[in-house]
Amino acid sequence: MANKMIFLNLPVNDLDASKAFYQALGWSINPDFTDENAACVVVDDNICLMLLTKEFYTTFAERPVADTAKFSAAAYALALPDREAVDELTDAAIKAGGTEETSKQDRRAQEAEVGMYGRTFLDLDGHQWEPFYMPYPQQ
Repeated sequence: MANKMIFLNLPVNDLDASKAFYQALGWSINPDFTDENAACVVVDDNICLMLLTKEFYTTFAERPVADTAKFSAAAYALALPDREAVDELTDAAIKAGGTEETSKQDRRAQEAEVGMYGRTFLDLDGHQWEPFYMPYPQQ
């Protein structure tokens, strides 16, 4: 069986600004799948983001494009190897122009009880990212 990959297709207002934002997080752009309508952001070997101009995104969906600056459409949770990686990614996102959401402290307290650590940030278009660390039991 071949390895599985995930491609998240995200509509964006400004393709160049979004590319710069995600590059500031340490992720790279794959030029083979990038043009004036879309950019392929490589998160790791199995995860890629396809940043699509809103006009181009409409060719993939019949429903209207969600205004993620006003409404939550999805939350992209990303497991990371430790708490420091969570902080580094979130801090990089904030430095690159993203915003951190901190209003869910009750949920964070519940997660901490089981050893989880996470933060939440929004990209330039309001797409919600939730990097987190969760220790796995020793086998």
